[in-house]
Amino acid sequence: MQIDGHHTLTYVLARMVGFTHDEADIISYSAQYVDDATNSGIIEFDNGATFSRISSAHEMKIYDLKHYLDAHENHMVWVPFHFLPGNNKLPAGRNPKGSFIKKLICTPYSDVAIKMFDACIKDKNKPYFLHRLGITLHVFADTFAHFGFAGVIHEVNKVKNLECENYDMNFFDKTLSRTLSRRFPMGHGAALSCPDMPFLKWSYTNGLGEKIQRDNLALYIDSAYNLFGQLALALHTIDETRTINDSDSKINKNNFEQIKNNFENFKNEKGEDRHKLWLQSIRSGDFSFGSIDLKYIPKGENSWKDKAIGQKEFIDKGDEIFEYKSGFLDSDWRKFHVALKAHRFDVINDILPQYGISVS
Repeated sequence: MQIDGHHTLTYVLARMVGFTHDEADIISYSAQYVDDATNSGIIEFDNGATFSRISSAHEMKIYDLKHYLDAHENHMVWVPFHFLPGNNKLPAGRNPKGSFIKKLICTPYSDVAIKMFDACIKDKNKPYFLHRLGITLHVFADTFAHFGFAGVIHEVNKVKNLECENYDMNFFDKTLSRTLSRRFPMGHGAALSCPDMPFLKWSYTNGLGEKIQRDNLALYIDSAYNLFGQLALALHTIDETRTINDSDSKINKNNFEQIKNNFENFKNEKGEDRHKLWLQSIRSGDFSFGSIDLKYIPKGENSWKDKAIGQKEFIDKGDEIFEYKSGFLDSDWRKFHVALKAHRFDVINDILPQYGISVS
C-alpha cells in the first residue's frame, strides 16, 4: 500500500469512525510516516541532550543492494513494519504445513496481526498512543496489500508470468521484474508496484510454483472495512463515552461507496499521483465530515521533524547539532519515534516468538 492508502484512506476512515480532525491527522500522518522515516541513529542537541531514533523504511534507490542483502536490516525493518508474518492465520503454538517460510508469509487479519493490535491498545494511556495506532494501522493495511509475500530474501517472493488485466506493463517493467525475481526476491520487489495499485487485477506464479490471481480492489475494500473496525475499537478504548459511528449507517455506507469509487477511478500508477486525487476528493467534501484541506509534509520545512528539531533539509548529514527546543519532548516527531521503537520491540521480542519466529 502506498501514500494514498496509508495517509488519505486512513484519515477518511478515522473521521468516519468518529475521531476528530486533529486526532485523525496524527493517526494518518503516523501511518504514512512509517514509509518515510528512513533515518536512524542518534540526534545530538546543542545543550548536550540526545535522542535515538530507528528507521522503519529505506530509501530504495534502484533497489539498494546493501539493504536487500543485509538480513538484519530485513528483519528489523521489513518484517515488523511492512511484511508482518501471518503464520498462515494459525494461532500461537500451531505451525502451517510446509517449510518455515510459510510462517513468514504476510497474511490478512492473521492471529499475529490481532496480537499486534492488542499490544498497541495496551499503550492507550501513553502520550504517543495515536502515533502508535497509526503505525499499527500501516502494518495492518500492508497485510492485505502485501498478501503472499515475505519480508526476507526467499524463493517464495519470486515472480514469473506477471500479467495485468487492466494495466499495460512496458518492456522495462517486465525486465526489472525478471531481474529482481532472479537476483533479489525480497518482499514484493519482483512484483513491482502491482500490489500497491488499488484498481489492479493481476496474476503471477510465485517461487513455490503456485499460480496466484489477485483482485486488488476486493482486497483493498476488505482492508478498509477491517481498518474501520480496528479504529472503532481504538476509539472505544480511549473513551467509552465517545460516539462511534457504525459502518452500516446510511452515512458510512455512502462513505464506503465513495472509497470504492476512488479506488476504482484513481488509476494512476504512482501512489503520489493517486494521493493528490484523494486530497482533492477530501477537499471537495466527497465524504460526510465535510471539506478538509488535508496536508502531509514528510520532510523539510513545516514537517513534524522540522517542528521538533529544526531540520529543514531532506537528508541528514549525520554530523548536525540541533537546537534543543522546549517543546521537543512533546513533539509529534519524538512521539512517533518512541511509538516506532515500542512497536518494533513488541513485535520482534514478544509477539513473533509466540509463533516460533525469531528475527531479532
